[in-house]
Amino acid sequence: MINGEKKIERPLRWGMIGGGRTGQVGYKHRTGALRDNTNYRLVAGAFDVDAARGRDFGTNIGVPADRCYADYKTLIAEEAKREDGVEVVSVATPNFTHFEITRACLEAGLHVICEKPLFFTVAECLEIEKLAESKGLIVGVTYGFSGHPLLHQMAAMVKKGMLGDIRIVDIQYTHGFNSGDDTNASEAQQWRTDPKRSGPTFVLGDIGTHIYYMSQVVLPHMQVARLLCDRQSFIKSRAPLEDNAYVLSHYDNGAVGRLWVSSVNAGNMGSQRFRFVGSKASVEWSDSHPDQLIYEVQGQPNQVMHHGMPYLEDESLAIDRMGGLHTEGLGDSWANIYLWIAQAIDSKRRGDEAFLSTHHYPGIKAGTDGVRWLENCVRSADAGSAWVDFQ
Repeated sequence: MINGEKKIERPLRWGMIGGGRTGQVGYKHRTGALRDNTNYRLVAGAFDVDAARGRDFGTNIGVPADRCYADYKTLIAEEAKREDGVEVVSVATPNFTHFEITRACLEAGLHVICEKPLFFTVAECLEIEKLAESKGLIVGVTYGFSGHPLLHQMAAMVKKGMLGDIRIVDIQYTHGFNSGDDTNASEAQQWRTDPKRSGPTFVLGDIGTHIYYMSQVVLPHMQVARLLCDRQSFIKSRAPLEDNAYVLSHYDNGAVGRLWVSSVNAGNMGSQRFRFVGSKASVEWSDSHPDQLIYEVQGQPNQVMHHGMPYLEDESLAIDRMGGLHTEGLGDSWANIYLWIAQAIDSKRRGDEAFLSTHHYPGIKAGTDGVRWLENCVRSADAGSAWVDFQ
């Protein structure tokens, strides 16, 4: 169980790029990073494209005014002059800025934690992966619920053969908050439906990459061999970007998969659901009931497992934060992700490659896999929702 005691020698000096007052994800980053005050200290930021608004916001969350910068380039330059300058930055800006900001930070010797989708193309991902490796730096990616203990309970059950051979993967992430048109849309919503700023997808990249990555955490031994993507723009002004999509998958072990992502599931307040069906049993988990895992063994009564209980696997119990009496949520998952990335950065700084070789965290390869999946989805959809070999 995680109780906030230090896992690294000292907290990392941390800065944020984006994530200010009008952003939708900044507070999630700070919740994750600062949940354990042993891992990060927020010391600087370029929080907003509006410099004055960003400075006002930064000082309101405790960052010194002289370390609230107008833009990321100024942050990099000024922090480099300080003996106590930032060591790692989080990039919580619109998609189209991720690549240039990440590259600039790595070139300046800073570790990076970036929002998803990581970049627009696999080629960009591979360039950044090469740069990070040459600099000896870590790039982490924030896939929200991927740090939840019951996700890792499912992974342990699959690994230990409790489900048998996996046959069916059925996952979804939907909500209804974009069911109407984009009249009077927030700043955060406006860029998400602009192809120049969002990239080649809307909901596939914005929320689909989360559940695709999480499915890979549970099923690391299985890879998508072929897929078919059918995507829709029910609000026509969003075309060519989709606000709803279905992806069918054939895996290399013969399993099949179905993924549904939508922001026009009217009335739905937001739900992620995962069901993995094996030859012996099935497991199902949803963030609507995050403290419960449904375990269904063929021929036996269904079981409801609760997080934090001693009958769970060690892989789940080791990352539980609240204990069995209280519900684990998104903030706890983000805290685990930020902890794992901090441990990766600490190990990289100490040259402990042995630890890194077995350490789990969503890094640059996970980000690249997500972009690769998006490229294949777009290629299928643009070909008339045709089956394509996964490339």
